[in-house]
Amino acid sequence: MSANTSTGAGASTGMGASSGANTSMGASSGTGASSGASTDRPSAVSLTVHPVGDDALLVEVGSGAQAQALHAELLRRRAEGSLTVREIVPAARTVLLDGLGDPARLAAELATAVVPPAPPRARAAVELPVRYDGPDLAVVATHWRVPEREVARIHAGTEFTVAFCGFAPGFGYLTGLPARYDVPRRATPRTSVPAGAVALAGPYTGVYPRSSPGGWQLIGTTEAVLWDHARVPAALLAPGTRVRFVPVGDV
Repeated sequence: MSANTSTGAGASTGMGASSGANTSMGASSGTGASSGASTDRPSAVSLTVHPVGDDALLVEVGSGAQAQALHAELLRRRAEGSLTVREIVPAARTVLLDGLGDPARLAAELATAVVPPAPPRARAAVELPVRYDGPDLAVVATHWRVPEREVARIHAGTEFTVAFCGFAPGFGYLTGLPARYDVPRRATPRTSVPAGAVALAGPYTGVYPRSSPGGWQLIGTTEAVLWDHARVPAALLAPGTRVRFVPVGDV
């Protein structure tokens, strides 16, 4: 399963500088890495801005956390009317801005923009009921060096955030587990993974919104509907959404 992109929406006007910040974004001639953001004082973050077509920019940053922070700040500026853009699309370490009125001007402004860490979402977390009955639960337990029941307890005890969406409509890449719980993809992908499968790969948790091939480690199942054309919005999860997995049955 590979990361693609999610869609943003809406449009408004202009772009202004952010007031007050913990992380500053400085332009770089190449893709750079964060020097380590501090909550006490600003720290420089290397970024690269790539023009995409006539009216879009792709902004590369050094980490997923920086991409989430930049995405949140751009959404805030669009909502307040200081940014003209049709779509703002986060990914693992990039943010795409599509439909810009003046991409060259924005690229120059990003060189000195100051971006605070992503604020916590005010809305309550989306709760997904899950049975920890996946066929790869034992494999994950081996990687984590814990009993299978402990995998369920750790996973259900974590609050996740949707970092970005992609792969299939309604599929969110959820972060929140500590790095020590990263797991590899399966050596041989499955030709069919059922809808509702809760899965792990690398630093991410995901839920398959429909049956499809996939190479992630399956640890459980949920009956939650991740994508519904008749629902507004159709996707249950969007970038920035907080998510909790609620065990069904014994854990």
